[in-house]
Amino acid sequence: MDSDGDVAMTHEGLDWKFSQVFGERAAGEDLQEVDIISAIEFDRSGDYLATGDRGGRVVLFERTNRTNDGGHRKVQEAMDCSSSQHPEFHYKTEFQSHEPEFDYLKSLEIEEKISKIRCCQTANNAMFLLSTNDKTVKFWKVQEKKIKKVCNFNLNPQKPTSNGFLTTSSEPTSFKACFTNGGCNVPLRGVTSLHLPTITSNETSLLARCRRTFAHAHDYHINSISNNSDGETFISADDLRINLWNLEINSQSYNIVDKKPANMEDLTEVITSAEFHPSHCNMLAYSSSKGSIRLIDLRQSALCDTHGKLFEEQEAPGSKSFFTDIISSISDIKFAKGGRYILSRDYMTLKMWDINMGSGPVATFQVHEHLRPKLCDMYENDAIFDKFGCCMSGDGERVATGSYSHLFRVFGCSEGSTEATTLEATKNPTRRQIQTPPRFSKSPGNSSHGGSDDISGNSFDLTTKLLHLAWNPSENLIACAASNSLYMYYA
Repeated sequence: MDSDGDVAMTHEGLDWKFSQVFGERAAGEDLQEVDIISAIEFDRSGDYLATGDRGGRVVLFERTNRTNDGGHRKVQEAMDCSSSQHPEFHYKTEFQSHEPEFDYLKSLEIEEKISKIRCCQTANNAMFLLSTNDKTVKFWKVQEKKIKKVCNFNLNPQKPTSNGFLTTSSEPTSFKACFTNGGCNVPLRGVTSLHLPTITSNETSLLARCRRTFAHAHDYHINSISNNSDGETFISADDLRINLWNLEINSQSYNIVDKKPANMEDLTEVITSAEFHPSHCNMLAYSSSKGSIRLIDLRQSALCDTHGKLFEEQEAPGSKSFFTDIISSISDIKFAKGGRYILSRDYMTLKMWDINMGSGPVATFQVHEHLRPKLCDMYENDAIFDKFGCCMSGDGERVATGSYSHLFRVFGCSEGSTEATTLEATKNPTRRQIQTPPRFSKSPGNSSHGGSDDISGNSFDLTTKLLHLAWNPSENLIACAASNSLYMYYA
């Protein structure tokens, strides 16, 4: 794989370096729509990475420099491994997860595009994952299968005669007794002893098998799936409903959140993202188009329309505009590893929420503040409706999200940190010499540090957007999708 030692410009932060790229286009090569990456996810160990694309395919990558020991990272640290031993991945396998469909009752085409992927718990050296398009969730098992080969036959290869029978020079054909097995005539006379052929299984092949298909439960497009820490259940969410499934039962699901009003004209907000708590199997959070996050407890009621906690930021007096509701819509939420904090991404900012504090976000990171004067233009070309994802480091010290021109930003979120890094998804992440102000504000008080909100003097390309990225849960390694290319950076 290609590597590069260029260091990104940071403010009291990590030095991010280019690690690998998969699927990079050659100069002049046309971009195929089906090859654009639409989902990305690390498994809990960080040793596997799964991506989905608009063609309905799932591609798996495996870490190269890993050991079979689950605690290999501690061992490597104890051995004081050199910095050159950064995580590297190699292509493992791919399979077709979804095919294009047509709903004849609604006269609706259902795209094969993978919208979300979630890795489940591994068992018996098999990898399990959930993938979904707009309507159907599938549960996949990927496992290595040994290929059996039969060798060491009783007879050496012999030349057949014109009539198709095998002959030897040591014995006349008339004295040979033959039997037929599957159309093959094998001589028995002249063989001193018979033995069973040897079966070897030295080679292995990866086999992906769909174990369950969870369909016909959503009237609207699925925007989220999240597997539970109990290893048995998962949720799927669309604009108005959240359903709870058992991984072993695809014939029924339980509707746990229903936001559909009796009269659709009374609809004021929709569900935009949903996520299970990383350790409490009874808790989950979901976000809305109004910029709020609701935390619910499945133990309180079978139908959790009433939330346990509500997290939202109060509008400043006189700040409401035509675009306020649009830019405040949350496109993605992620729980921190410990489960105390929730990271949310709206069009303009990243916000960090403490589930023990409902007064407002504990930290706000400005991402697109420099685009505020251009919101009218962004509305005209629909860019204002782009849905950017977000991710958080395994230690909870840093957060990251994407932007336009294939840029992504990394912020430090520990107390007193002013770390702010902007990288471009290329082999040279600082090719454009991007200047990044440490734009960081904390609540209460919304105090901010840094100067101008314009992160670059360069013009932005709204057609090259970095929507999907993931942070390795156990390494400072970020994987991000730039069109059909998968870029990885380490620090």
